[in-house]
Amino acid sequence: MPTPLPRRLRRLPGQNAVVTGASGAFGGATVTVLRHLGVNVVGLDRKPAPGVLGCDITDDAQVRARVAEAVDQLGGRLDLLIHYAGIGPAVDIGEEPDVHVHQALEVNLLGAWRVTSAALPALLRSRGRVVLTSSLLANLPFPFAGAYTVSKRALVAYADSLRAEYGTHVGVSTVYPGYVDTPIHESSRATGVALDGLVPAERARDTVMAVVRAAASRRAPRDVAATGLGSVALHLTRHFPGTTDRIVSLQLGLLLADGVFEDAEIAQGLHARHVGADPRPHVSRGGTR
Repeated sequence: MPTPLPRRLRRLPGQNAVVTGASGAFGGATVTVLRHLGVNVVGLDRKPAPGVLGCDITDDAQVRARVAEAVDQLGGRLDLLIHYAGIGPAVDIGEEPDVHVHQALEVNLLGAWRVTSAALPALLRSRGRVVLTSSLLANLPFPFAGAYTVSKRALVAYADSLRAEYGTHVGVSTVYPGYVDTPIHESSRATGVALDGLVPAERARDTVMAVVRAAASRRAPRDVAATGLGSVALHLTRHFPGTTDRIVSLQLGLLLADGVFEDAEIAQGLHARHVGADPRPHVSRGGTR
């Protein structure tokens, strides 16, 4: 005889879901868990796979076509839309926005917006639910993660606005993972400014189960962290931003004093500023340099 599902998960069996980033670490695991719980799932990802439609979420026409195809595969009903697709380039926030910044905004913010817009008519018919995956870094600025931080904070604003306008008919939840060792950190590792070992780590399953619980709740929770420590961090960063700034500044000073990032080209200016170099332009006979 099958083991009964926990009460908090009993609304999921028989529901229809679309998951973005479904070939990634979070998305793939979530698809597996949802299917195990009896949810019908179609994935969207740049990398197609069995049960996952190939979709570039920065392409308006492609998004419309793939979301329509996914809903059609699900029999015309969509109860749940889960967003994981994201990238995390390493950038110097003082430089002008480059291709990496534009990509972060296109994927992390506008990609979720596009897919939600395309799925919204079906979600409205079913009084469904949207779960958007942001990050604790949305409220915890860390050097060289600026494009990611800005895009994820903007994603929170999008979720809040969506809830304000459509919350009478569609549930909207935002989940805030902490640092999890996934391929999204490959860019910062290649640049020499990875967060590995510098912040408390969470497990991928923490995020997956936080998303699944948000999807299964009788009422859509507003903001959800993936762990108990993450909940404390979320409360601190959202309600005490000045304290958060001081903590980040202190931690960064200690890290730089220990030589962290010292070999990374992107971090040379940051190191120079923190060892007391005059940040004002130097004026010589030839002018400002």
